[in-house]
Amino acid sequence: MQIVPRQQRGALVLAVSGDLDIDNVAPLGAALSTAARDGSGPVVVELSEVNFADSTTVNVLLQGQTALGPRLRLAAPSPFMERLIGLLGLDSALPVFPTVAEAVDPSLPS
Repeated sequence: MQIVPRQQRGALVLAVSGDLDIDNVAPLGAALSTAARDGSGPVVVELSEVNFADSTTVNVLLQGQTALGPRLRLAAPSPFMERLIGLLGLDSALPVFPTVAEAVDPSLPS
């Protein structure tokens, strides 16, 4: 698992790649906690390169939502993540956008 942070139009984008599980998801939780303490803009978790995620990952994302509220946005889910989000109904708790650009600026046309 790897996280590459970048700034994009006032938002912190965390590009996550690889497999996310109990053994390696802690850095994502730490990045979300840091973003909650240090920033005020949107925090976008880009999921296009995530091949696998377990329940620990879901927990980390929900804890991030608790800390960040509507600032936390998921973007560009991989086919695996899209299926996981749909099966768990995560999209009812977290906003999910088809692209990073739309997550950064939801007023953009789809």
